Amino acid sequence: MSAPRVAVVGSGSIGVAFAIVFARAGFGVALHDPVPAARDRAEVELAERLALLAESGLLPESPAAVAARVRLSAALEDAVAGCALVQECAPEQRELKRELFGRIAAAAPADAVLASSSSAIPPSELAAGLDDAAAARLLVGHPGNPPYLLPVVELVPSPRTDTAAISRARALYERAGLRVVELRREVEGFVFNRLQGALLREAYCLVRDGVVDVEGVDEIVRSGLGRRWSVIGPFETSDLNVRGGIVAHAERMGDAYARMGAERGQQDPWTPELVAEVAAQRRAILPLDRWDERVRWRDRRLTALAAVWDGVAVDGGAA
Repeated sequence: MSAPRVAVVGSGSIGVAFAIVFARAGFGVALHDPVPAARDRAEVELAERLALLAESGLLPESPAAVAARVRLSAALEDAVAGCALVQECAPEQRELKRELFGRIAAAAPADAVLASSSSAIPPSELAAGLDDAAAARLLVGHPGNPPYLLPVVELVPSPRTDTAAISRARALYERAGLRVVELRREVEGFVFNRLQGALLREAYCLVRDGVVDVEGVDEIVRSGLGRRWSVIGPFETSDLNVRGGIVAHAERMGDAYARMGAERGQQDPWTPELVAEVAAQRRAILPLDRWDERVRWRDRRLTALAAVWDGVAVDGGAA
């Protein structure tokens, strides 16, 4: 079965990164930008990033073979013709994105998925002004940056998005090697940036309040939270940190976290009903009789990670 064609609209850093994701997976990619200098810069950046991936053994073939699947296009209508998916990567400006999607919807195939890389703008705002047929195909496909190294993408539908478009988008992203997280409803900032924003807000407060300096915050995340979260996420961390799982963790730490939140004006305690819902989802993933086995797995993964990163620090100094 031949690989689909996709269009990437916007040749900045995210646009080039998405072109790499799709081309590396065998897709034909039309990378559009109306500005000649931007296209020239994208061609250079594409070659540089592919060379770096090849040096690390992260390309299945030569950089030249992957780059050959990416066609730079000056005309939007030419780029989106015949595409299964259009990935919009324009600057984070509502009116610009709306204008682009109006043009994209008119020129792309009637069944093409229309996806935005927006970091925070809800898809219903991007679909404003589109007819129902076009709005039904529009969603946000927000990546980690860069997506060829952080292989997660958030699928965010608007109330007007058709479930068939979500399914087609999932299939295309997964074929490109991305791990898809479907949001049940749209919310500003989605999940990635709301989680990131919560940590960043607290980091600013801790520096403001004279608790720690900037490097101290970064070191705690770099050598502690970040290293652990690269293996398991916050819910699994809590689940594995206390014997008895996440219910026992909430009983032990819930009041302390509630006080910390209240100190920042956030009144969101972990109610028994919420803890029960989270625990039920965790137990569906990991029964408690496998808790010890998973803790050992976590420790093996962290050991392997420490061997890599500590070796880098010893041999090459801090990054």
